[in-house]
Formats: sequence, structure tokens, C-alpha cells
Amino acid sequence: MYRKIEDFQTAWNYETEITTKLLNNLTDESLGQKVTEDGRTLGFLAWHLVLTLGEMPGKVGLQIDAPAEDSAVPSSAKEIAGAFEKAAKSVGEQVVNNWNEETLLIEDDMYGEIWSRGMTLFYLMLHNTHHRGQITVLMRQAGLKVVGIYGPAKEEWAEMGMAALA
Repeated sequence: MYRKIEDFQTAWNYETEITTKLLNNLTDESLGQKVTEDGRTLGFLAWHLVLTLGEMPGKVGLQIDAPAEDSAVPSSAKEIAGAFEKAAKSVGEQVVNNWNEETLLIEDDMYGEIWSRGMTLFYLMLHNTHHRGQITVLMRQAGLKVVGIYGPAKEEWAEMGMAALA
């Protein structure tokens, strides 16, 4: 749970930067990648990240510059990545410009539970992390380059002249 706007801002800026880098490696052809026949596509998961940036903070009164919740998945990887970057920037700006430490303690009904707004921001971050993990698996299956998130990716170890951990 976030108790200070500055702590959220620091984490959000990093998470936004690394997720944007990851999404910028998607290709239009890769958006249909699935693990199973009835599974979600890579494009669906990436777009889900974008839509949630408007949906979840919107439930607690923030006006996020994001596509409508019922927007169809674009066929353009660049459009998805750009929409994510724009919406994520908007989340950060809205929190910094409209909330303070007291606001983070306000409780709201979220999905049938009571969450403080600091917890809502924490769960938004975890939601992105969860789906970003799914996205990296599908990207590997599609033969795309994966960027390191909390440490180097396999390819980045090689670029540093080191062997990836076995």
C-alpha cells in the first residue's frame, strides 16, 4: 500500500518506463500469439493493461486520458504501446496533481471489497506486473526480444558479455 505520493510516483515512473519499453517490442504480427487455443492473445493482454489504467483509477475519481473500457483491441502494436504510455503518464499526473497523503487513506468500494486509495494504486501496480509477466511469455513464444524488468533478460546478459544464469 502506498502511504506517500512520492513513493508511488517513484515506483510508477519506473514501472511505466519498463512496460513501455516492453510494449514497444511488440509487432503487429505478434498480437495474435496465444499459449492455448482458447487463451488470451498477446494483443488482448497488452490492451487490457491500457484499459485498466483508465478503469481502476476512474473508480476512485481520477480522470485518466485512456480509451473507453469497451474499446476493441487495435491491430497496431504501435497504437497499443502509445496508448499505454499516454494513459500511464496520465495516471501519474492525476495522482500527483489531485491527491495527497490524506487522500491515500480514503476508502472506496472496489470490486466488492473496501480498499484505501493507496491500496488501489498498489493493486494497479501489481495488476500491471502480473499481466506483464504473461506478456513476456507470449513475446518469447512469438520470437520477440524481451527487456529485463527487475534484472537483465537473457539477451541483455549476452550484450554485457556474460552468460545468462542457468
